[in-house]
Amino acid sequence: MILIFPLAARAQLNEICGETGGTVWLNSPFVFGRISLNGFDRGARLPKITVTVLDRQRREYRFTIGRTGNYCFRELDGSGGTVIVDIEGVEVERRSLPSVGPKQFRQDFAVYATQRDSPLAPPGTVSVKYAYSRSEGNAALFERADDADEKGETDRAIRLFRELLASDPQDFVAWARLGSLYYQKNDRRAAQTSYVRALKERPDFVPAMLNLGQIYLVRKNIRNAIETLKKAVEMEPELARAHQLLGEAYILNKQGTLGVAALNRAIEIDPVGMAQSHLLMARLYDLAGAKRRASREYALFLEKVPEHPDRAKFERYIRSHPAAREDP
Repeated sequence: MILIFPLAARAQLNEICGETGGTVWLNSPFVFGRISLNGFDRGARLPKITVTVLDRQRREYRFTIGRTGNYCFRELDGSGGTVIVDIEGVEVERRSLPSVGPKQFRQDFAVYATQRDSPLAPPGTVSVKYAYSRSEGNAALFERADDADEKGETDRAIRLFRELLASDPQDFVAWARLGSLYYQKNDRRAAQTSYVRALKERPDFVPAMLNLGQIYLVRKNIRNAIETLKKAVEMEPELARAHQLLGEAYILNKQGTLGVAALNRAIEIDPVGMAQSHLLMARLYDLAGAKRRASREYALFLEKVPEHPDRAKFERYIRSHPAAREDP
């Protein structure tokens, strides 16, 4: 077994990472895998599928897949990180990577062309539930706008998305992308309008609900934030980020018990990806004078994000307010 496993691992790495060129060394860190594309017409245009890796310091690395479905991040230590899959800018799946073990992580996904609840879609797959069918001309416009966004050409991307939407005002994905661009420019009113329009065209578009909820939070419209995020949680109960944002909204609304419950649910679903929730609860407990509970949350956070730049500060707090073993 000691001889066979390295050979199998090398074969997997060569097969998936070999197409990007360069030498594959088994002692180098990798995050790699394959996204199986099921139910798509071979001649049809695939939606743009991007894999993002967040390392334990929350730095982002991106890879857009081709027809093979392979992705490979070379010389990237993903220990304790997160792998995220998005389809045309819409997050559809995220998985946490272990913080111990080999430095080479293989994480596969399956993308199915049918709806998540279709009898044709196997359990545990990612559906293209929010994919939008465009004309050839509008698909080209979307690609140009997306390319401009990736290059940081925000004004050009806005112009191209608006051109697309003038042709097809029902494109809810384009409305949501436009909202994100306005948010980048700090035009929160225009961003809110764009997300509201996206939801008018597709009322179950949960990614737009999350972004709209964040804007409501920033604009201190807490009641609308809670209403929007509660709906997102109802529609996608396993979406950790929805629970986290709802927890923040409850806390801002001085509903601490509900806020803590929502934040703990986010951590339960995605312990590493939602580790920031421990910090939110620590600050809440600290303000409430529950220092030992705050200390416990800081300790739990550092277990998941040990290389955080504020580690020394958190450790000083923990030493000053040691958490009691019996604290919940």
